[in-house]
Amino acid sequence: MKRNGALDREPHFVDTILRWPVTWFLARLALVGAYLLGGIVKASDWPAAIAEQAHFGMNPPALWAALTIAIELVGPILILTCRFVWLGAGMLSVFTLLAAVTANAFWAMPQGQERFMATNAFFEHLGLIGGFVLAALVAELERRRA
Repeated sequence: MKRNGALDREPHFVDTILRWPVTWFLARLALVGAYLLGGIVKASDWPAAIAEQAHFGMNPPALWAALTIAIELVGPILILTCRFVWLGAGMLSVFTLLAAVTANAFWAMPQGQERFMATNAFFEHLGLIGGFVLAALVAELERRRA
């Protein structure tokens, strides 16, 4: 990427950190870690996974629990291994949007603390979706460079 001047350049130590391969892996792990952990926890406590889906009105809850576990495990693995990052990011983006609409429907809540918390959670989920899109973009740029 062409630089226009000294003000466009990051400090040397920042450039070093950003070029370090472990940084890219740790950034991806931070992005998908909660999903991976969620999938492992749900898979290890199947009755609780079903109960969670039932709580959110998802029917049949066992089907939705299995689908959730699959997405929460496969999506992060694709992103962490840099294989089909676009697919893993897409899976987790759609899942995150559906979860945000289902679990954080702030627009249907009365004013108060619960609505405030749901509003924050909803927009945090949108931020995660942006992170998934960025991960897919970075992976595609790296693929094109190779």
